[in-house]
Parts: sequence; structure tokens; C-alpha cells
Amino acid sequence: MSKILENLKYAASHEWVRVEDGFAYIGITDYAQDSLGSIVYIEVGEVGDEVAQGEEFGAVESVKAASDLLSPVSGEIVEVNENVLDNTEDVNGDPYGSWLIKVKMSDESELDNLLDPKQYEESLD
Repeated sequence: MSKILENLKYAASHEWVRVEDGFAYIGITDYAQDSLGSIVYIEVGEVGDEVAQGEEFGAVESVKAASDLLSPVSGEIVEVNENVLDNTEDVNGDPYGSWLIKVKMSDESELDNLLDPKQYEESLD
């Protein structure tokens, strides 16, 4: 059973969002990291890049597969978690503690398009 945190919003494409003061911290879910297996490489956009809801902002590669990362919200990347990019195994160990990018959201109402924890859990069945 994949771990799903109650305080997050989820994209059907298995990214999570934690919102703090108008900023969205974005990472991949426990289900995603478990499905991928050992993560060996993560690539994301750069600070200053614009991301759009549902559009690709990077990619994650594991020993089994490669997968695009889709942004759950629109806005500007204001920070990239270089520590996680350098230590990709952290995502396997703690997917919800290992955010990838921090985005200054341009439209917080987009959060309404995302899944709550219960809806995300049901989408995995």
C-alpha cells in the first residue's frame, strides 16, 4: 500500500503539491517512486522557468524506466532542490520529504483541479 499524506494535493500523473504562502513545493508520490524503482537521475527546469499545469517540467529515470514530470500547477520556478538532484536515492527513501521544485503559483485556483488524498488513493485502485 502506497503512503498518501493528508496535507497534500495530488496530480493523476503522480506528482504531489504542498502549498505554503503561495508557493507550491512539488515532488513525486510514494506510488511513483515505488513503481519506478531505484531512481538514478532527475532533471528539472531552472530557476526563472515558467511551468504550466499539466505540462512537462522535467524527467525522472530509474533502473527500470524513464518518466516525464508534469507540473500540477502553473507559475515560475523560484527554487530547485539541488540536494535531491545530487542524491536521487532520497526520493526513494522519503518521497514526501524530497521536493524537486518550488513554484510561485500564478493561479491558486488550479489547485481545485488536483486530487485530494482520498481521490488519489481511489485512482490507484
